[in-house]
Amino acid sequence: MTMKPTNPKKIPRVALPADVRPDTLAVREGLPPSAWGENSEALFLTSSFVHPDAATAAARFANEEEAFTYSRFSNPTVMMMERRLAALERTSGCIATSSGMAAITLLVMGLLKAGDHVVCSRSVFGSTIKLLQSEFGKFGVQSTFVSQTDLAEWRAAIQPNTRLLFAETPSNPLTEVCDIRALADIAHAGGAWLAVDNCFCSPALQRPVEYGADFVIHSGTKYLDGQGRVIAGAVCGPQELIDQQLVPVMRSCGLSLSPFNAWVVLKGMETLSIRMREQSARAFQLAAWLEAQTQVDRVFYPGLASHPQHALAMVQQGGLGGTVVSFVVRGEGAVAARANAFAVIDHTRICSITANLGDTKTTITHPASTSHGRLTEVQRQAAGVAQGLIRLAVGLDDVEDLKADLLRGLVTL
Repeated sequence: MTMKPTNPKKIPRVALPADVRPDTLAVREGLPPSAWGENSEALFLTSSFVHPDAATAAARFANEEEAFTYSRFSNPTVMMMERRLAALERTSGCIATSSGMAAITLLVMGLLKAGDHVVCSRSVFGSTIKLLQSEFGKFGVQSTFVSQTDLAEWRAAIQPNTRLLFAETPSNPLTEVCDIRALADIAHAGGAWLAVDNCFCSPALQRPVEYGADFVIHSGTKYLDGQGRVIAGAVCGPQELIDQQLVPVMRSCGLSLSPFNAWVVLKGMETLSIRMREQSARAFQLAAWLEAQTQVDRVFYPGLASHPQHALAMVQQGGLGGTVVSFVVRGEGAVAARANAFAVIDHTRICSITANLGDTKTTITHPASTSHGRLTEVQRQAAGVAQGLIRLAVGLDDVEDLKADLLRGLVTL
């Protein structure tokens, strides 16, 4: 195969009917015609590609001829993963990266320059806040952080140099849901792009471009893989913008995804829809049970009628609440609340104590000291990350076992 993965229109693929549904795309999109007849995606573990002669090599490196040249920026396995994810997200293009944070880095480096301005929800992943504020701030990219759900704050934050609006919905860890279409309208009216981190829902539940988003960010480490095996990321969006503004950065900076990790994510996507539906159903049962526990002050889960954005979430997320449930345990003051949260976590025997999510194994973490631990206390309070907050990412464990696991700690409070 001698083709470059930055222009899918020129790359042969197995012909699928135009009206096939997402579950079929998840297992069949991205496969190029094979000379060997294999029924599974091939894993191309090679750093470089051989050319028939020097002139052809020169033409290929100059982009005068479509070809794979070097796996830092062109590899057949990575191409297959990009094509499949783009098909599921309903975007014309996708570029895979070494992690979800690498995807955000690539997006900002590709679209923005010194003096540009970003408006971002203050409820996003803690590392996203640090990246925009501390790292890109050093290079002259300004950022303003606003309420996830207050559209007036987003409008007021727009400046003449605003080029990007960035949101994560549902948010980590409070599962706040933003109105994607409304944010897209605000962004486009101000001459900016809207990027949405779709990590918590994946395209199995939510496709942001259908509501006007320009770019979709993924941490493939989470639900796309689904079994906690590899680190991966991606940016989905218009193929032309990816080719013109993101591919050159990828080629120079090496934020690329390894072929092996791409292959693992490819296989994970085959069961994405089944996993997300089943894990969402179990998360709903667990969230409803937690709401009834006297030791729990509040539960955050979009599938519950008590969630402030429940109606919006049901529209944007296909009627499902997702798999992440956060809850606050009772405790007078921050010190007591933190101690109680730790007690609940430490009494578990089934849940995996880890800050990762999206696994088939249910995970549990204390966001204030893990995923949002690098933020200042002021930033954590602004994001609503209290010391008594616990985040669950519900997997495929039996729900009754999970209830018993959490109850071991709750009864001690």
